[in-house]
Amino acid sequence: MNTFWSIFVIALTVGSLVGCVWLIRWTTKMGAGTPDPHDNSTGHTWDGDLEELNNPLPRWWLNTFYLSIAFSVVYLILYPGLGGFKGVLEWSQTGQYETEVAASQEKFGEVYAAFRGRDISELANDPDAVRLGQNTYVNNCAACHGADARGATGFPNLRDEAWLYGGDAETVLYSIVNGRQGVMPPLGALVGEEGANQLASYLLSEPGDTSSEAAAGKQKYMTSGCIGCHGVNAEGNAMVGGPNLRDDVWLHGGSRDTIVDIILNGKVNVMPAQLGIIGEDRARLVAAYVLSLSR
Repeated sequence: MNTFWSIFVIALTVGSLVGCVWLIRWTTKMGAGTPDPHDNSTGHTWDGDLEELNNPLPRWWLNTFYLSIAFSVVYLILYPGLGGFKGVLEWSQTGQYETEVAASQEKFGEVYAAFRGRDISELANDPDAVRLGQNTYVNNCAACHGADARGATGFPNLRDEAWLYGGDAETVLYSIVNGRQGVMPPLGALVGEEGANQLASYLLSEPGDTSSEAAAGKQKYMTSGCIGCHGVNAEGNAMVGGPNLRDDVWLHGGSRDTIVDIILNGKVNVMPAQLGIIGEDRARLVAAYVLSLSR
């Protein structure tokens, strides 16, 4: 926060507190122009004898307002809230997070150390390792892949054998630690809507289908750069994360309209890196848990 905005926030905050004190003091006094200072009537009368009175707030209620303002002043002195002023305690949410993470690592370090250095495939057969990996998975991965790891539209199923980048232990760990970014470039300008429909017909066709639509789609597939990511037979390429288009496992949906839309407009999918969130020890246990599911 630069100096100008820091001063602006300080002035606004302090002004608000002073304004609250002034408002409370002003509203507790008799209004100007009252004929008799000992008369608490406001001068407003309805139905002949129904008067509006200017009775003061109960003292306990009034003191609650003052205590709230005093609490705000103490809080703003101790904690950040006045522009660039960090507070006497110099507390920050980042510092609090790092402190809690360090305490957690110190507390559970020995637990994770027991699995450190062991092969992930071996850990996938260890019930204790799998249980710890599942706990980390539920807290960090279930939002996208589901509590049962069966995925959803746009989020891979982790219980089947359809692995975009390969399902060996080291590849799964790499995906968890470093994340992945899959990009299907839009081909609308290259193949047009007719070509996209022909490609969809080819991808949805049964093996040996010799219909003209499927044949035209296969020709488009071979000449439009699709084989670079999905392979000559459209069975995928784990080297670049190109999905198998012939196994009836569709990450974003397998309807004809969906396939045509993705061909025309492309698609980007991101698996965020987890190393900075869960650390290497827990990432290895998550990998072990995920591998145990497909077994």
